[in-house]
Amino acid sequence: MTRPLPDDLAALRAGGKRALAATLSALETDAAAPRLAALLDAALAEGTGVALGLTGPPGVGKSTLVNALIARVRARGQTVGVIAVDPSSRRSGGALLGDRTRIETDPEDRGVFVRSMAARRRLGGLADITYPAMTLMRAVFDLVIVETVGVGQSETEIGDVADLVVFCAQPGSGDALQFMKAGVMEVPDVVLVTKGDLGLPARRAAADLRGALSLAAGNGPAPDVSIVSALDGTGVDAALDRIAARMAAAPDAPARRRAQGRAWAEARIADSFGSVGLAALGPRIAASPSPFQAVARLLEAGRRAVHDCLKEV
Repeated sequence: MTRPLPDDLAALRAGGKRALAATLSALETDAAAPRLAALLDAALAEGTGVALGLTGPPGVGKSTLVNALIARVRARGQTVGVIAVDPSSRRSGGALLGDRTRIETDPEDRGVFVRSMAARRRLGGLADITYPAMTLMRAVFDLVIVETVGVGQSETEIGDVADLVVFCAQPGSGDALQFMKAGVMEVPDVVLVTKGDLGLPARRAAADLRGALSLAAGNGPAPDVSIVSALDGTGVDAALDRIAARMAAAPDAPARRRAQGRAWAEARIADSFGSVGLAALGPRIAASPSPFQAVARLLEAGRRAVHDCLKEV
């Protein structure tokens, strides 16, 4: 039996985990539905939470760190939602969704919600509905953590989605020159060296990162670099404090969110209709104050036009 979807944000918030889960499931099947698009635009306008992007290479300990962050955030009396993106099989299209096995939450705790997603064909570290799902959850929770697939140097899509990006590096992952390469190292606002319980190797990695990032930053501010250990909890509270301070100092958050919405809308149109479609519809996206209903209308009009053209072929 299909669960009824909430009519508005108030109903979504009052409905708890069940209402949110049903809405996210609907997003996966028909993200352009007018009712969902209207709910998403309302969430974008009214969302007061913070979206924290957590990215880094495979094996760095992102999911284990998320587990530690959840405990600290809840201890501070804040609510937290998590979107965990897992890689997909090229053969079956499915995913192991192994992040869920590392993230332990109390199912009775209404202040914590975890949603796993398969990346499927996307190569940027996120899933198709990560941004819409994050927008909804940002209107429900104080903090939304988006954990990307294990990424390489060129996968920077999280920078177009999150309000603040945390890059996780681990001891022994390369010398200072490795950290100076362009790409994902240009995205983070905060850098965390994980597995700090290893001691000297972690301190060495942090020193390399500070040197490399200060050179790459030029005259601008370099990202903060801290050492954390999800195993024993060292540095996790301090890292949360640095993240909060960085968010408080971020200039013009509304402008950043408008840019996020436009980037998502342009990517959605380009995925559906290619570069020709984006060139034709891009000005209409730029003129729209909210992306979700605009994209829904443009996609529907585009589908009708394509269908009518194919009748003549």
